[in-house]
Amino acid sequence: MIQEEFKLDNQLCFRLYTASRLLTQAYHPLLSEHGLTYPQYLVLLVLWEKDAQPVNDISKRLLLETNTVTPLLQRMEKEGILVRRKGEKDARQMIVSLTAKGRNLQKKLAEVPFIVGRSVLCDSVTPETTPELFRMLDDIIGKLSAPSTLS
Repeated sequence: MIQEEFKLDNQLCFRLYTASRLLTQAYHPLLSEHGLTYPQYLVLLVLWEKDAQPVNDISKRLLLETNTVTPLLQRMEKEGILVRRKGEKDARQMIVSLTAKGRNLQKKLAEVPFIVGRSVLCDSVTPETTPELFRMLDDIIGKLSAPSTLS
């Protein structure tokens, strides 16, 4: 007989993975009609908050390695959504800025957070409970982002 701690339904990792995968799927039809992937949408969210950022800052904000973010940025540049240029003070630094097309996508995608947000609302996730859910998820993210978490 299997021990309780080895049952799939008792795994936090499985619940978080499944929720993340299904949430990403919810974004797919809304973003694909604009030729965007979910990771590209995340890059746009970062740049809509503050345009003209170094690649390293975008990577840190997304909790991703620069070698993961760089190919995303290259594809987005080819699609005319953003431009990359060398930094004025440090030529080794790449600065990423939105183009007019990238800024216009913000208007076109303005309803996306609300549409997806409504799809997540249920008995336990309500506008009132969302701040607490965010706090708990932020705690998990912070704990897992810290060095030597699995000791």
